[in-house]
Amino acid sequence: MNDRAALDLLVSRGPLTRTQIGELTGLSKPTASQLLARLEAAGLVRTTGNVTGRPGPGAQLYAIAPAAAHVAALAVDQLGITAAVADITGQVLGEERVDAGIVTSTDTGTAAVAEDAPHRTAQLVARAVDGALARAGLERGQLHGAVIGTPGALDPRTGRLRYAPHLPGWHSRALQDELAEVLGTPVTIENDVNLAAVAEQYDGAAQDVDDFVLVWADEGVGAALVLGGRLLRGATGGAGEIGYLPLPGAPLSRGGDRGAGQAEAGGGFQSLVGSPGVLQLAREYGAPDVRTVEAAMAHDGVRAEIARRLATGIAAVVAVVDPRLVVLSGEVARAGGEALRALVEEEFTGLPLPRPALRLSCVDGPAILTGALRTALAKARDAVFHTG
Repeated sequence: MNDRAALDLLVSRGPLTRTQIGELTGLSKPTASQLLARLEAAGLVRTTGNVTGRPGPGAQLYAIAPAAAHVAALAVDQLGITAAVADITGQVLGEERVDAGIVTSTDTGTAAVAEDAPHRTAQLVARAVDGALARAGLERGQLHGAVIGTPGALDPRTGRLRYAPHLPGWHSRALQDELAEVLGTPVTIENDVNLAAVAEQYDGAAQDVDDFVLVWADEGVGAALVLGGRLLRGATGGAGEIGYLPLPGAPLSRGGDRGAGQAEAGGGFQSLVGSPGVLQLAREYGAPDVRTVEAAMAHDGVRAEIARRLATGIAAVVAVVDPRLVVLSGEVARAGGEALRALVEEEFTGLPLPRPALRLSCVDGPAILTGALRTALAKARDAVFHTG
């Protein structure tokens, strides 16, 4: 317990002296010295220099040994896979993007192609990871785990990916095991919006909140529910799939459990506030030449209508979950910015519902990849820091 407490302090606070570790953990100087000697011998910490600027000899500084473990984080979308490799301190050492190879629904015209899709997907994941490892000067055998963020949700009962009809190459029951075998390391597949919420917990707008909902409005629409500081996934992994939420003005999503248990993506909440819906609304408002969500959201009428639609969907979630905070994330939220956030907040005025705080995402960089990295690091540290 003392070893783990010291390691966690070194992760969160950076290099510390023996005295500082003793003060922060409540350990005596001899015990802190024994602890650091033990961790240094195990290859988990190293000395990084001395404290300077004080009279007398400088005290040695101790830090986590970066090479104690390495992890891979991946983010999957319709156009490709982005992979990042980091050491146990969280320092990213290499990144790779593999484009134009994802198996899409248009590729599955024959049974042979559909049957080969999971194998092709595993190859693409391996290419992305290998590219990131090469940039980092590492090999597969040095990985301690990988976390992959994908649209949809992995059903823990069946091992199948649900709610992602546009990624048929990811629906094999055996895909997770195949990926682990190919990469030679444990693999976790997690919903991408859940990982965006993890990023907000560690590095973004929800660092001070244990009960919040992240609403992701992008090409697709979804939510992540964090209660008591923990993700709520649901019995089938589908908690937060609000893109399929039936709302006034939107056609129902149909096709529930056909094939790999995928619902059609043409209706529901996502048809109202997803990126395609925003562009369609801009055309209805007389802007047929608008090509980007950012340009569409610059239109006052479009922005106001999207705010009204977002507030309607969020109200349905708030009525059930009652979170302290709602975080707006994704392309639509970024394009709308503070003006959109304020309009959504205004729509809640007078409603007989709880009024959670409403914030924009403030994660630097790609939130899904950041969340995957944070999750992979937590798993690796639990394994590597188990010094008993």
